Formats: sequence, C-alpha cells, structure tokens
Amino acid sequence: MRTPVAIVTGASQGIGRATAIRLARDFEAVVLTARQADELSKTASAVQSAGAEPLAYALDLREPQSVETLVQGTLDRFGRIDALLNIAGAVPQIDLFEMTDAQWEDGMALKLHGARRLTIRAWDALKASNGAVVLISGSAALDPKPGFAAVATINASIIALAKAFAEQGIKDGVQVNSVVPGAIMTGRRRSFLDHWAPEHGMSVEEATKQFPEKAGIARYGEPEEIAGLMAYLVSKEARWLTGASVRMDGGEIKGI
Repeated sequence: MRTPVAIVTGASQGIGRATAIRLARDFEAVVLTARQADELSKTASAVQSAGAEPLAYALDLREPQSVETLVQGTLDRFGRIDALLNIAGAVPQIDLFEMTDAQWEDGMALKLHGARRLTIRAWDALKASNGAVVLISGSAALDPKPGFAAVATINASIIALAKAFAEQGIKDGVQVNSVVPGAIMTGRRRSFLDHWAPEHGMSVEEATKQFPEKAGIARYGEPEEIAGLMAYLVSKEARWLTGASVRMDGGEIKGI
C-alpha cells in the first residue's frame, strides 16, 4: 500500500526532480514546487507517468507567503501531508572575502529559511500523519573552504536545523533527518566546476575529468542515487532512523 502525500521542493531539476519521480512509486500523490514553471511542468508529467498524482506550484520559497500557498494548497487538495523533502536551494559560490551581506542573506533565504518556514508550517499536518521530513545539506559543510564559504556555512546550518527539528519530532511523532550529498552531477555541480577550474589552472573540461581523482572518489554521483536514499528515509523501513545526518558522497569525506 502506497503512502498518500509527499511534498518535494526544488523539483524542477537535479536531485529534486529525481526525488519527485522516484517517490511516485511509493506515494499516491507528489506535490512539487520550484521557481522554474516550464521545467516543473516536465517533472509533473514524469511523476504522473511513474504512477502518482502530481500537483505543481511554481513558487519562490524565499517569499514567506509561498509557504502558506504550498501547504494550504496541499491540504485543500489532499487533506494531509505524509512526507516533506526540502531540496530547494542555490547558494552563491563566492569567496568568503568577496561576498556582500546581500549575497549572504539571499543564499540563506531559500535553502535555510525557506526550508525552516516550510517545515514549521507543515508540522501540524506531519504530526497528524506521523510523517517524515528530510532536509538536504552538502559535503561542503564537513570540509569548509574560503572559496565556497556560504555553501559550507549554510549546509552546516541545515544539519543543525534538522537535528533541532528531530528532537522535537521525537516528542511529536515526526521523523526528521538530513542528507549530505557529495559530488552529484547536476547543474549546480557544473557551476561549481566553472569556479573550481580556474582556481586550479585548468579548463572546465579538464576539471570535470580530474575532480573525482583529486577528491579521492571513483566517479560523480547521479541524482537518482540520492533520490533512492531520500525515498528510503521517508519509508516505513527507516522509521527508527531520526536525527541523523546521512552522508552519500562516494567516500570523498575521509574524516570521522
């Protein structure tokens, strides 16, 4: 028997898109949101083809009102929320000494505060369904570099935020975890390589080929691999796993 309703943010591309399509096998309905309406529509079609009913909202979760639109719209349509997967968030890849206050605030607005507001607004519905929440971080949180300070700082904040929600969730019956992906080949990874290549004196093509070796991994990960982990974390089999930060990075982070 499939679980009724999941919400996936950042569903227009990359890990968010892959997760939404993967969850269509396990959920009766998948609610999608992202800023890119055209790409979101493509994801909705793929979700429907995979067997779930899609409901798409083209929203910017940096705007507080968007959270209300998304959650209330989901409840009006389906009457419940069983899983929330916070995947949206693009963080500026700018050097620590060059980022402005406005760039810091914009980077935090979607990935951190958007996820925080959405989880809080959906919390009562998640309590009612004994639901599950996943927040996405990134391996930069565990290996901060000055050239990508905002990425590392905001990702570390996501891990801490998830743990805080998880402690409340133990009392309220809501399971909360975070996922820490490594070098997944998405549009965001290509943007990273655009910055990383000149810092290491090579072309983007060379950097794309050489990064896995320099990072100590066999290859880049695929969005579908993270999507499989996401699906597990909101499954019944994973119910006792809560407050965890689950890293999937091909072995890039070597420290304990």
